Amino acid sequence: MAKADTNVAQAPSKALLGIGLVWLAVFIYASSNSIVSLLADIGRQHPVMGRNAVSLCNLLFLGSLISLVPMVFMFYKDWTRDNLRKLSRKDWAVLTLSALLSSALTPALFFIALDYTTVTNVVLIGRIEPPLFLLATFFVLKEPLDPWAFGAGVIALLGAMVMIAMNGSDAAFTFGKGEIATVFATLSFIASTIVTRVGLKNVPLGIFSIYRTVLGTIIYYFLALYLYGPNHFQDLFTAVLWKWVWVYAIIVIIIGQFAWNIGLKNARAGDVSLATSFSPVAALIIAMVLLGEDPGPGLIPGGLIILAAIGVGQFGRIRSTRLKKQREEAEQRAKSKLDRALEQEGRMNFKGA
Repeated sequence: MAKADTNVAQAPSKALLGIGLVWLAVFIYASSNSIVSLLADIGRQHPVMGRNAVSLCNLLFLGSLISLVPMVFMFYKDWTRDNLRKLSRKDWAVLTLSALLSSALTPALFFIALDYTTVTNVVLIGRIEPPLFLLATFFVLKEPLDPWAFGAGVIALLGAMVMIAMNGSDAAFTFGKGEIATVFATLSFIASTIVTRVGLKNVPLGIFSIYRTVLGTIIYYFLALYLYGPNHFQDLFTAVLWKWVWVYAIIVIIIGQFAWNIGLKNARAGDVSLATSFSPVAALIIAMVLLGEDPGPGLIPGGLIILAAIGVGQFGRIRSTRLKKQREEAEQRAKSKLDRALEQEGRMNFKGA
């Protein structure tokens, strides 16, 4: 009985841990653009033969390689012969698909999008992710669709649209190659998230993280060479890149990736969607602090709408938890009443005999 009580008590604590880590990952990923901009500015101030060595592609590729070092020290115990033998062909297929989507296809599509459109339009289209993610988990993973979380995602999307619409003529929305690439990048991100949730159920975190990073980095390397030419990574060994890549690798890749993966393993789909809904506001606030950017007059009204969306989602989560607890208590009372009735009936039958 004590063991069962312990397991019941651990479930909420793991869920809370998952929620906290998902929120941490969202803030880290929201700050990634500002961090990259700061590092790119440093690279422009210290060019190598007229080139910026601290480019996004170099940061992502080299940062992924660096992140393997702490991964190996932390997770080498997971790479045992017994653990590897337990993995089925389906598990290896999930790992490979996750590496392709999250470490190669998704970032490549976002890079293409940014070549053809503004960051503003990418942020706007990216807000389709929270409600679509919930629908995907409902249809693909058969998880219950939380109407409150879904409504919160839609409200957050409206808030992002208000923020964009009030930024003036520079943020005028068009639908071209960049916007199409952003749609596919968002769909690829949703697919990678779902694959991650599936993969982490049967695969040790160490095997999952290392395999996905290694294979994804290899795929991304050859994809970048195909898209940008054979000399794209010629500045990988420059001193200025190695001096600053550690900031990106430790904060964005290592801490952000670990927090996201562990959070996905324990958090509910509604909590993940709710946390990602706050991403545009977090990104703007961080850009204001780190880069001194002015997000325009749409920050306050759009931000308030997104905060309202978070409030709606939280209210729905508390309400659902309360109703679930009431149902469990009602079922327990009904069971106790039935047990007492059966016990009383047994006593009467015993007396009659």
